[in-house]
Amino acid sequence: MPDPTIPAKKYGIAVIANDKISDWLLPFLESYLATNKATPLYLIPYDDNVSVTRRAADIYGVNFVTPDSAELDALAARLYPLFPGHRRRLRKFLSLALPLDEVLYVDVDTLLFRDFSELFGLIESKKTDFLMASSSEEYVYNKKQANYEFLRDARLFNDGFFLTSNHILSLRDFYETMKQDEKIFHTVRKRGMLFAQPMTNFVVHRRGLKVASLRECIETASDESFYKAENVSFTPDGPIDLVGNRIFFAHWAGATSLPARRVFDAVWRQYSEKASARMSK
Repeated sequence: MPDPTIPAKKYGIAVIANDKISDWLLPFLESYLATNKATPLYLIPYDDNVSVTRRAADIYGVNFVTPDSAELDALAARLYPLFPGHRRRLRKFLSLALPLDEVLYVDVDTLLFRDFSELFGLIESKKTDFLMASSSEEYVYNKKQANYEFLRDARLFNDGFFLTSNHILSLRDFYETMKQDEKIFHTVRKRGMLFAQPMTNFVVHRRGLKVASLRECIETASDESFYKAENVSFTPDGPIDLVGNRIFFAHWAGATSLPARRVFDAVWRQYSEKASARMSK
């Protein structure tokens, strides 16, 4: 039996969004409502263009939160002085400032297919510090990565989905790491309109955190989440991959247009239609 004297841990899901990407936000919220409404969702504004976003948060019963972003925005401006719009992508790190013991950050161009509650509680210092879903070998560092011992065997990941605890990885860790190693970061980071992802990887690797995949932590979970996935089957409980492992979500990472004819796109369109109807009431 749980010890009633020990406070229950607080878990939550976080996203960043604004009205410009409401076409993605609304289907995401509909999928959240269908699969994860028992877990609190925190919506962090990407910028001040959020009139539709605020209304959606109210309609879907999620938490519209505005953590103090001044210090993070100042860091983003220093790191990326030429990209004022894109550098706001670093605001995803505000998820680490939420009053939660563990937070699952998810990019909003995503659909959730399963209850994520079984993921919480998997974080354990020095065993699984940081849980990711998919690797990203080409979109993190350049060839100078090999010049630094702490990066040579680093596990590179897509930061559109990650689970961690701010007791292990905090927003302050990002500030301190950049203060100490900003020069190294700029030396090794991959260019090409990449902003948050190289930084997430760099801070995790510099701090020597133990990175694990979803599949490594849950035996029946699939590592598949890419919107271009093939050999996916749909069951009453959700999609599965070629070997029958459960696909927890789909991420339209890098998509240049709204979903149309790929394997997960019909589900996205269904959620989009439901969301439009809900917002029109």
